Amino acid sequence: MKTIGLIGGMTWHSTVDYYRFLNEGVHRRLNGAHSASIVMRSVDFEEIENLQIAGDWERLTALMIEAARTVEAAGADLLLICANTMHRTAEAVAAAIGIPLVHIADATAAEIRRQGLKTVGLLGTRYTMEMDFYRGRMEKMHGLRVLVPGEAEKTSVHDIIYNELGLGKILDASRKTYQRIIDGLRDRGAEGVILGCTEIPLLIKPADASVPVFDTTALHCKAAVDLALE
Repeated sequence: MKTIGLIGGMTWHSTVDYYRFLNEGVHRRLNGAHSASIVMRSVDFEEIENLQIAGDWERLTALMIEAARTVEAAGADLLLICANTMHRTAEAVAAAIGIPLVHIADATAAEIRRQGLKTVGLLGTRYTMEMDFYRGRMEKMHGLRVLVPGEAEKTSVHDIIYNELGLGKILDASRKTYQRIIDGLRDRGAEGVILGCTEIPLLIKPADASVPVFDTTALHCKAAVDLALE
């Protein structure tokens, strides 16, 4: 079994799910008393969030590279950045280390394609919904059409992530807001919706949506388990 490296803490609430999904995935595959071999560097999200707000992606990239090298030096055979938004730094991180980086958008796109979908909605932070590093990768590398909410709805999605979900607050009113936004994407042609922030699956479950939803946390972990056990 290969050792899975994690850069977590973005936020710690979803990193808990990473740890659980990875161990459950290995146990399902190997049975017995097996669990995943994991090393993790967990960051302080306050610093990350402030740098995101400031638009200092150069410093954010340096922090991710430093964390990735720490994880690699600790014995990791592959790396996961446990956040969709911080995959803005993924190409630079991958170039700075000697182990493979499992990209969360690739893992998600593979499942969307497996299910035969071509047009999907994307929910996430404003950075993920607007920047090319995520939507562009889905469209150019995987041939998907990716829809995002309108401006006011993007603000609602983003604010709920940072002001509630990232702090561990799960509110029914926010679930209903997301459900309305998902329905709007469906009405525009989305055959499914990407939960493109690792906190969103804390709020939205498959039964809450009118179309299939793609839990990026779970799909990222599945891809990592597949690689660790191949």
